Amino acid sequence: MVDESVPEGQSKAAQADQLPEAEPAVAAETKGSATAAAATASAAPARPVAKGGSDGAEKVPGAKPTGARRQLDEREQFGEPSAWIRDALRQTPSWLVSMVVHMVLLLGLALLTLPEAVTDELRQLVIAPEKDEQLDDLEELDYEPPEDIDVSTELSAVETEIEPTDVEISPADDVEAAAVAVELSDFGFERAPRNDLLAMVGAYTGDGLSGRGTKARGGLVKKYGGTPASEKAVAAALKWLAEHQFYDGGWSFKHTRAPSCGGQCRNPGRLEDARIGATAMGLLPFLGAGQTHKSGKYKATVKNGLYFLVTKMKRTPQGGNLWEPGGRMYSHGLASIVLCEAYAMTHDKGLHQPAQAALNFICYAQDPVGGGWRYEPRQKGDTSVVGWQIMALKSGHMAYLRVPPITVKKAFQFLDSVQADSGANYGYTGPGKGDATTAIGLLCRMYLGWKKDHPSLNRGVEWLSNKGPSKGNMYYNYYATQVMRHWGGDEWEKWNGVMRDQLVNSQARGGHEAGSWYMPGGDLGSREGGRLYCTSMATMVLEVYYRHLPIYRKKSTEEDFPE
Repeated sequence: MVDESVPEGQSKAAQADQLPEAEPAVAAETKGSATAAAATASAAPARPVAKGGSDGAEKVPGAKPTGARRQLDEREQFGEPSAWIRDALRQTPSWLVSMVVHMVLLLGLALLTLPEAVTDELRQLVIAPEKDEQLDDLEELDYEPPEDIDVSTELSAVETEIEPTDVEISPADDVEAAAVAVELSDFGFERAPRNDLLAMVGAYTGDGLSGRGTKARGGLVKKYGGTPASEKAVAAALKWLAEHQFYDGGWSFKHTRAPSCGGQCRNPGRLEDARIGATAMGLLPFLGAGQTHKSGKYKATVKNGLYFLVTKMKRTPQGGNLWEPGGRMYSHGLASIVLCEAYAMTHDKGLHQPAQAALNFICYAQDPVGGGWRYEPRQKGDTSVVGWQIMALKSGHMAYLRVPPITVKKAFQFLDSVQADSGANYGYTGPGKGDATTAIGLLCRMYLGWKKDHPSLNRGVEWLSNKGPSKGNMYYNYYATQVMRHWGGDEWEKWNGVMRDQLVNSQARGGHEAGSWYMPGGDLGSREGGRLYCTSMATMVLEVYYRHLPIYRKKSTEEDFPE
């Protein structure tokens, strides 16, 4: 093949002359290399050279230098290698040189300090014997067969004489008093036996709220003194209450501000800043009639009301606080009853925590010395506020919520401090014989375990029976009616005939007030709570046939507070 750098027609000798010569040793001097290159160039006169070469010879245009010439050209251009390295080091920043040196040192130290491979410590626990090591002979154990044991026992019949005793049994058994049909949600936290809870839904005593079921309700109304007229009055009252609910789910004692009312009803209350207490009083009659947020005609009404209470609760280290300026601990006690009843009736785990938190705050708010409750937490108590707190604790206990025995014991001590005639009558903050306070004290004694044959309870019931229902004091009527209902007998029939007809006949029947009550000149609650307060209390009185089943029967002993 002809070299493209040699002109056409050049001799083969000239082509051979262009073959690369052996390069001199790297250690040869620059001068010697230059002399050898000059001699080679003079030996080939026929080669055209380009002018301007370093050796004064002309070089062929486009020809690439080879061999020694290429090496000389590179040295001429870049200088000696050592000189080039020195120049590069002089131009390199000091920080870069320092960084490279330190990186090399760190890598070296890392290689020196790498830990040895970790052996499995567990394997070191297993030690194999050496080849020549002999194992100890195992001791042979003598087998001893088990002894035969005679387990036969002679049984003899034991004769026990059982004396029959008369017991009072509620006529509303589990079959007759079927629980209200509700949609049970998944139960969280603590689960109570289903049959027990359904047997006690919502009441404070006995088979409790089983009477609120549709089937049981009609039979109990007829058997214990209710009438179709009294049930019609309850239905009209629930309708009025539902119409006076606010958009936020709550109620107000100034019921005229309800959107559907717009001032059409008279006699509003004055406690405008007691929304929690008003909402509790609005909800209690619905629960008493078996209406819940899971089932019933008014389930949306109940659901919105419960949401209002739960969102108003203030979470504190002492529990869920429902205290408010207008209602104070009255509001907290009433709202606690609502939460506990709704939880017991529906098993809704979403209500478990609010109900228990409300009870916890009641326990905290108790007077640590006297055992009572009043307007402010831990204040020396009065009988009126105590009544609502004990009812809340009882309803929580029936719902399988936690109630400390010490709280109940201190409440009992408070009642001792305000009783008169050995417990037949009760005062407000000290011993006395007030109408409402006596009814509250006797009802609390029933809840806290006084038996029906207690002499003071007998005298107290006789005292209330002689006074009879009040025409205007609904606070007294509410508590006294429950006492007489639990007592039963002729005293109850006498009381119920007057109380029932008085309420049925005094209910409003015209205009927007239809279904409501207002008792002018009555107790303080009538003036402060207005028409909403009176309607709520009257409705719960007419629900007493199925709302609170009798305490004094065999089943009730299982529902006492723990000691």
